[in-house]
Amino acid sequence: MQPRNMSMSGVVDLAAVKAAQEAKAKAEQARAEAARQGGGGAVTPASLVIDVDEAGFELDVLQRSTEVPVVIDFWAEWCEPCKQLSPLLERLAVEYNGRFVLAKIDVDANQMLMQQFGVQGIPAVFAVVAGQALPLFQGAAAEAQIRGTLDQLVQVAEQRFGLTGLTVDADGAADGSPVAREVPAGPYDELLEAAVQALDAGDFGGAVQAYKNVLSDDPGNTEAKLGLAQAELLQRVQGLDPQKVRRDAAEKPGDVAAQIAGADLDLVGGHVEDAFGRLIDTVRRTAGDDRDAVRVRLLELFEVVGADDPRVVAARRALARALF
Repeated sequence: MQPRNMSMSGVVDLAAVKAAQEAKAKAEQARAEAARQGGGGAVTPASLVIDVDEAGFELDVLQRSTEVPVVIDFWAEWCEPCKQLSPLLERLAVEYNGRFVLAKIDVDANQMLMQQFGVQGIPAVFAVVAGQALPLFQGAAAEAQIRGTLDQLVQVAEQRFGLTGLTVDADGAADGSPVAREVPAGPYDELLEAAVQALDAGDFGGAVQAYKNVLSDDPGNTEAKLGLAQAELLQRVQGLDPQKVRRDAAEKPGDVAAQIAGADLDLVGGHVEDAFGRLIDTVRRTAGDDRDAVRVRLLELFEVVGADDPRVVAARRALARALF
């Protein structure tokens, strides 16, 4: 998909926005149709269960986690509970059909990774989502408990990070495309047109509400998700003093609110890489709630530009490195 055009005057080119929305929606529908015709067959553990070592960790886990949640199973040959848990996790990885990937790490051969994750005993299970490590559980656990944990992980990955998983073909090969979903009947044309008209009129609040009306009925609507992210961005920058925002961002590198506002303004002005770089640098300098606020805003800006844009792909990888 072509990068979306932003005018230097600080107003998004609405014609380009609408064209980009339509192109992305058509691409999603094409992927869904292709999956319905031949992408829903059985899978093999080899496609969704991988052995990971220290040398391949960045590629196999960190970078992969920007596309799909990665569940890490720390195990060892001598660990009796591992012999019960690992096969269960492998079976669930196949059953979940691309909604997460299972990475198996032998602690005897990869003690540095064990130390980095603070593993005190095995089996220990973690997840990495968009480069962020999350502890899941340690020791043996009942299958029902594990399923509940995985369901929560998948939900958080989709809602907060926009990661919908991998498409798995009939031979069990995961290709990195979003999981095909049933296309709702709709229709939403009138609601979406109302949102575009509100944007044209400068009624960003009205546009936000119109897109939310679509998403309340169809949470996976691609055009509404993209439109909402763009309308919320325009709503945030409306009324800002650009000179003050840029001055504050330059003079207060440690001020999270100033950097977030500066990134919003960068993006509306068409400086996409500057916006992403500003927030990634801020992630590196912050921790706790401040870091989380910056990360969330960066993910929101990814939605504005579009997941297929190469600048978003590069920034996701940079974010993963900054978070880990």
